[in-house]
Amino acid sequence: MNTNGGVERYRIDKWLFAARFFKTRSLATEAIERGRVVLNDQRVKPAKEVAVGDRLTIRIGNAQYVIKVLALSNQRGSATQAQQLYSETDESRQQREIMAARMKAQPQPFFSKGRPTKRDRREIERLISSQDE
Repeated sequence: MNTNGGVERYRIDKWLFAARFFKTRSLATEAIERGRVVLNDQRVKPAKEVAVGDRLTIRIGNAQYVIKVLALSNQRGSATQAQQLYSETDESRQQREIMAARMKAQPQPFFSKGRPTKRDRREIERLISSQDE
């Protein structure tokens, strides 16, 4: 536990892990190093300390979270405990919902498992022959 002038502070990578934004601390560290985590509109290093009231912008995949730090913790707890460590802005929540709706509206990509098997070929032939009739 660090105390700088009476204010409690923790490393940002540990806090992100405790707040359940990342599954491991090393993933949190990697995201910070790649510039996907911004503290008070500035890029930071994993050892940077976070304090109550700080504003974080976190990019995970296509989602972007803008949050305010409400409490500090170094230990990963349950999801309900983690949600009490921060509050997400309404604008951030709305942007994520819009992005999710756009992603859902897009057609699903077609995935092929390679060449058709003998069974697949027979089904294709049945399908083609039933359309010819």
